[in-house]
Order: sequence, then structure tokens, then C-alpha cells
Amino acid sequence: MGDMNTKDFLIGSLIGGIVGASAALLLAPKSGKELRTEINEQAQMAKERTTKLTNSAYERGNEWASLAKEKSSNLAKTVSEQSSQVVDKVKEVTKNIKNDVEDANSSAEDLVADVSDQVTESSEDLKENIQQEVENMHNTITEETEKRREAAEQV
Repeated sequence: MGDMNTKDFLIGSLIGGIVGASAALLLAPKSGKELRTEINEQAQMAKERTTKLTNSAYERGNEWASLAKEKSSNLAKTVSEQSSQVVDKVKEVTKNIKNDVEDANSSAEDLVADVSDQVTESSEDLKENIQQEVENMHNTITEETEKRREAAEQV
């Protein structure tokens, strides 16, 4: 078993050495000119991506602002229209109530005038009836008095 561990260790070391050497060759530092060129290329690509993202964000921001402006304008218009409708309805109801009150006042005045006329007519009829009754009683008393006077004179 000891031989097996040594063998596995040697195989692992060999494979590790090959991978390490390959990585060292692939990642070996470049000359200054190559490094600056690559950095410039990467910086240019980053700048282009940033510009695209900025433009995209700006366009979307404008779209959202436009949409918000349109929605708020529509909402304001709807609220204004509904407010006008409510005001018109309140004016109409107020006018109807005012007309109903005026009609009720007119009807009440007519009723008072009718009742007043009926009371006046009734009081005149009552006055005439009372005068007639008083006259009838006066005539009856006068007749009775005359009869008694005549009867007293005969006795």
C-alpha cells in the first residue's frame, strides 16, 4: 500500500506540474506595449458598453417620464370632467329644490288665500244668521210683549 501512495503522489505531481506549466505559459506577462494595447481595447469596450447602457437608461427614463406625464394628464382630465359633472349635478339639484320650494310657497299662499276667503265667507254667513236670529228673537219678544200688554189691558 505504501507503494500505491507513492505512485499516486508521483502521478498527481506530474499532472499538477503540466497544468501549472500550461497556465504559466498562457498567463505569462506580456510586454508593456502589448499590455497597454490590451488595456486600451478593454477600456474602449467598457466605455462603449457604458455609453450603450447610459443611452438605454436615458431612453427608458424618458419613456417612463412621458408615460407618467400622459397618465397624470389623463387622470387630471378625468378628475376635471368628473368634477364638472358633479358641479353641474349639484347646480341642477339645487335649482330643482329651489323650484320645489317656490312651488310649495306658491301653493301655501294659494291655500292661505282660499282658507282666508272661506273664513271670510263663513263669518259673513254666520253674522247674517246671527242677525237673522236676533231679529227673529226680537220680533218674537216684541210680539209676546204686545200679546201680554193686550191681555193685561183686557183684564
